[in-house]
Amino acid sequence: MAPNYVMIVALITFICFSLSFGDDAMLPTSHNNLIAKPNCNESCGNVNIPFPFGMTPDCTLHDQFLVTCNYSFPTPQPFLGNSGIEITSIYLSGQLNVLQFISRDCYRDGISTDRTKPFIVLPSLFTVNNTANSFIAVGCDTYAIVQGYYTKFGTKIEYLPYITGCMSMCNSIAEADDDTCSGVGCCKTSIPKGASNVNITLSSYYNYNYTNMTNNPSCSYAFVVDQANFNFSKSYLSSLQNTEKLPLVLDWAVGEDKCEIAKRNSTAYACKSNNSYCHDDSNGYRCSCMQGYDGNPYLIDGCQDINECVDPQPDYRCVKNAICTNTDGSYTCTCHPDFSGDGYPECNRDNPQRKIQNIFLIIVLLQRLKVEEGSSNTNTVNIFTAEELQRATNDFDKDRVVGQGGYGTVYKGYLKDNCIVAIKNSKVIDRNQIEQFINEVLVLSQINHRNVVKLLGCCLETEVPLLVYEFISNGTLSEHLHDKLKASSLSLDIRLRVAAETAGVLSYLHSAAYPPIIHRDIKSVNILLDKSYTAKVSDFGASRLVPADQTELSTLVQGTLGYLDPEYLQTSQLTEKSDVYSFGVVFVELLTGRKALCFQRPEEERSLAQYFISSVEKGHLFDILDDNIVCDEGNAGQLKNVAVIAQRCLNVKGDDRPTMKEVAAELEAGSKLKHSWAQTDQQSEEIESLLPGFGYEYSEHSIHVDSITSHVTIPFPGGR
Repeated sequence: MAPNYVMIVALITFICFSLSFGDDAMLPTSHNNLIAKPNCNESCGNVNIPFPFGMTPDCTLHDQFLVTCNYSFPTPQPFLGNSGIEITSIYLSGQLNVLQFISRDCYRDGISTDRTKPFIVLPSLFTVNNTANSFIAVGCDTYAIVQGYYTKFGTKIEYLPYITGCMSMCNSIAEADDDTCSGVGCCKTSIPKGASNVNITLSSYYNYNYTNMTNNPSCSYAFVVDQANFNFSKSYLSSLQNTEKLPLVLDWAVGEDKCEIAKRNSTAYACKSNNSYCHDDSNGYRCSCMQGYDGNPYLIDGCQDINECVDPQPDYRCVKNAICTNTDGSYTCTCHPDFSGDGYPECNRDNPQRKIQNIFLIIVLLQRLKVEEGSSNTNTVNIFTAEELQRATNDFDKDRVVGQGGYGTVYKGYLKDNCIVAIKNSKVIDRNQIEQFINEVLVLSQINHRNVVKLLGCCLETEVPLLVYEFISNGTLSEHLHDKLKASSLSLDIRLRVAAETAGVLSYLHSAAYPPIIHRDIKSVNILLDKSYTAKVSDFGASRLVPADQTELSTLVQGTLGYLDPEYLQTSQLTEKSDVYSFGVVFVELLTGRKALCFQRPEEERSLAQYFISSVEKGHLFDILDDNIVCDEGNAGQLKNVAVIAQRCLNVKGDDRPTMKEVAAELEAGSKLKHSWAQTDQQSEEIESLLPGFGYEYSEHSIHVDSITSHVTIPFPGGR
């Protein structure tokens, strides 16, 4: 605990002294003119062509980055290789803005008059950006399909087919609404991540028979387009006939390998600058300049120091009268020796009250941590400066956002040592959030578990305190369960492993941590997955430490509807069994793929927990389970048994629920015997009578095993 105490005391001294330092501001724009390799053209027309792109083979990194400059236009136009994909801008951040032909299908009197069917086939290092673009169809009798292949990265690279589409109908142009693309005159849908080619098919629901329609266009259109540059107008139903191309955003990587592998091949490794670093991308890897440097990371001298002191931006880094000194990769601000009448240096921050508030915050945190300094599980909490985190996130650039909600925003950041982190920034600051901030630091400083997102440190200089965590690369469990494409990759084995790992964390919090910890907000959004689908439990802002002499806490009810323990909701008495109920809901999400609460479903299906219990009691278990895990008949016995665990966790009365220690043991035991469930019904019954853990009702010397298929009693050596 001593390192925390010393560090925080030092920080108090630092903040008191540093009232004179300037506020952090946006990183300046680059003053580095290095774009292309020596003796290579840097532009085609109005478009810059930075290396690894180039207009001749010797000016590119390799053939996929070859740009053809067509001089037959009034202003020369660049194209990607020998394709018809016209480039409008190239960004070293890994994006390529292009123009692409649209698909068109026009009829008059039932006869085709104009049909175009362009398609996109990209080199292996290029993909269609799935967040910036959407697939859109425009027309009053239009059925459009987009299909192709996307790249799936895992233990091995797979190229899988995809197909999706939408329908647009209307009786006349007047029925359509501007800026609305919901199926009347215009429809849209998303495309999968990693799509490397796009093939569009247009068809008609009524075979283009417009005899009963008035003032109706005779053309259908479909295209993948950059959403930021396309707002639907009902005039497009007739005017798109005169439009040939629309904007599209592509992603590019510099190599197909991940960084760890790419670095082994020193000759082919593309991050050439001394001040660059490598980071993995969805379809390979890319390079960026380190913090404090800007330019082209693919050139040997491409990343050059940013001189923050001469930056012309109005949000200058050092406040008025402060002295700025540029350093390699950074800068310093020092105060003018003159002092004003109130005793503060002239370069005092504009808001000294914020510093006073944060000193108070540090003192409170210090006192709370000091109380717990006897804990052997305490981790060191690093203190980051605002400048460090601002640089890490490129001034909290929106492109670095990896999560967003009512609480605020989570950013992906790159520290100076190239460590990738997640930075949690709350939207507003009030007393409740200060308490949650202190609480999360306090709780996570007591936890050391491989399935808990590790807290690396915090920042107390900013008006809203920031938390810094290890970066988990694969998003939330919720994203994977409720996205059809991602859910198809979640096998039953993966889902049960995630459940077992989450149960293991809660068992550790309740039974092994001292003092015990109640998470209080277990839900699929708060469970992250790494690239190997290992679960990482996060967000301990609402958690509570349980005093040694108590088993329950009287609190204001806090949690998320759909996951909230009904007994806790009614009594305000928080117990470990409240986490058990929330875990039960997450477990049912894993088994069904359904959301915990959905008001778009029929009334009896809105609450997933209630609908699951009702379905099991009626013998309709397999009607509610996710299709991705019930296709194998050999899973039937296993699914019945794990459903019993979920059902018991969802008991209305907390006393009737198992402990998380029991649940974790049951899931672990079930995992060890997973291959045994493929036996015959008779063999399944024999196995169930031997399992130390599906549907227990514990007593001193025995276990009562209640499952859908059997009820037996067996000895349990050693009691509980």
